[in-house]
Amino acid sequence: MHTLRSVLALALSAGVALASPARAQDKTIKIATQSPLSGGQAALGEGIKLGTQLAIEQFKAPLEKMGFKVVLVPYDDQAKPDVGVANAQNIIADPQILGVIGHLNSGVAIPSSEVYKNVDLVMISPANTNPTVTDRGYKNVNRVCGRDDVQGVVGSNFAHDSLKPKTVYIIHDKTTYGQGVAEFFRNDAQKKGMKVLAFEGTEEKSNFDPIITPLRAQNPDLVYFGGLYDQAAPFFKQAREKGVKAKFLGPDGMDSSDLTKIAGKAVVGMYYTSVAGPVTVYPAAKQFAEEYKKAYGKNPEPFSAQAYDATAILLKAIEAAAQGGKTPTRAAIAAAVRNVKYTGVTGTIEFNAKGDPKQALYFVLQVVSPDPAKWGENKEVKRLSIAPPAPGA
Repeated sequence: MHTLRSVLALALSAGVALASPARAQDKTIKIATQSPLSGGQAALGEGIKLGTQLAIEQFKAPLEKMGFKVVLVPYDDQAKPDVGVANAQNIIADPQILGVIGHLNSGVAIPSSEVYKNVDLVMISPANTNPTVTDRGYKNVNRVCGRDDVQGVVGSNFAHDSLKPKTVYIIHDKTTYGQGVAEFFRNDAQKKGMKVLAFEGTEEKSNFDPIITPLRAQNPDLVYFGGLYDQAAPFFKQAREKGVKAKFLGPDGMDSSDLTKIAGKAVVGMYYTSVAGPVTVYPAAKQFAEEYKKAYGKNPEPFSAQAYDATAILLKAIEAAAQGGKTPTRAAIAAAVRNVKYTGVTGTIEFNAKGDPKQALYFVLQVVSPDPAKWGENKEVKRLSIAPPAPGA
């Protein structure tokens, strides 16, 4: 009996001795991004990926000192919910992936985060603004940006106080994000006495004649487009070409240099709200912008700086959860993220119990040039710091 125990003890100790170096050699931590890296929204999606990559390079040293290797694994969600969910299944299947930075589109983030939730994999979004993202109360889902139920009202307030339109024509792209923010804008605009002439959804990407003809006939003072730049730009361009004189306004889906690349002078002078804004609106982001351009040969897109800060928060949380140099669990990292208070290039970020920032910045900006290279010089018209709505509000 003693002999058998001795043999078992020897076998177990040998097994441990053999297993330990294998584990030690593979202390790899992977950070995933999910954003569109192909298709019409790739400019913003690539900006999220590169912002994350730069942060990993600059903030991985403490984890490397603990014996970890930190790498980026980018996923292209193509701005499509089904692709995002399929990627999410692959992401959770890789035990070395300990966090996700993404998505760009709320309509992709919401179903994908249902997958991450199953394994407590933390997601920090640089860009998702639909209220549902955090209103579900998941402990692993966070965002560093504001919300559409606030952004839509910021747009409506600005329109009412500064543009003073009597009539508004609202178009949206039928997505979770675009329709959602347009609804918040519409509801508040009506409360403020603006007459909403139409609230129309479209998935059209090239020929907007069927929308522009009745729009022009009604001659609205303001056209609001809830959606993204790749669809809005050709719409605005065709509307101006067909003689629409209304002022243009949209949400942060307009916030890409590709808007002017596609629409040119048609969008000069238009206004848009943003939860991000160009890097130039953040005094602390000047060095980030220089380092980004040096590394990647181009200016950061809106949400690049948010992705950079989100990644810094994630790395700090992993570091805090990696007690004694052991690889932390996904659940431990998700809990640690909520405890991080971080002052980054976009300001100080601290999450509430739902994963919203306790204070978020909202901007109203105006397009100043048809030159895409000058997108970062867009004029800041207004800046607001607003707390998220109270739960149940």
